[in-house]
Amino acid sequence: MAAKIRKGDKVVVMTGRDKGKRGEVLRVLTDENRALVQGVNVVKRHTKPSQGNPQGGIVDKEAPIALSNLAHEDPKDGKPTRVGFKLLEGGKKVRYAKRSGEMIDR
Repeated sequence: MAAKIRKGDKVVVMTGRDKGKRGEVLRVLTDENRALVQGVNVVKRHTKPSQGNPQGGIVDKEAPIALSNLAHEDPKDGKPTRVGFKLLEGGKKVRYAKRSGEMIDR
């Protein structure tokens, strides 16, 4: 089945402690049905010193959030929308926002 939320999409968090926050999808973990969203579900991780981070210490990073808690941001008005699929004349399958009818894929 085609993915409704992909890397680079603008999404809105619908439930949880970050409800209402908006961000861009950094990575989709398809096996776990979760996604990493920039600036959402930020947690603190205590890291040991390493070659990449010689200081170590406490680092803020995004934790995965369930796809069911995310909604696509409508390209027209920025409100949450559901995603549908259409077949174009060339046989190409594209995503569109059900709220406004705008195409999501370029």
